Amino acid sequence: MSFAPFLKLDHVQLAMPRGHEEEARHFYRDLLGMNEIPKPEALSANGGLWFRSGDVEIHLGIEENFQPARKAHPGLVCAHYRNLIIKLKAAGIPVRHDTRIPGVDRSHVEDVFGNRIELIAG
Repeated sequence: MSFAPFLKLDHVQLAMPRGHEEEARHFYRDLLGMNEIPKPEALSANGGLWFRSGDVEIHLGIEENFQPARKAHPGLVCAHYRNLIIKLKAAGIPVRHDTRIPGVDRSHVEDVFGNRIELIAG
């Protein structure tokens, strides 16, 4: 008997360097339009931030020897993909459109720390 053991993806964790929460807020809150959500009190002393948009959560955790994720990445389906791309370009964020999957309108960007993020038209 086959069954799906997982119900949904709860969150994606990305790393960030210590002390750069304001830069993270600018990118994830101000540019991507996500809402910052409070971390549980027991975890807040660790630093970092959590963001949510709809059912999508991205947790940014502090990594002492930080290295950005250049290949591994979250793929985010966007309700207003074209508007978001325009907004990111206007903010000086390099956007790399990717046509390698036929019929899928998608692009790659990097957050302020160099972590790769895929944006997909929804």
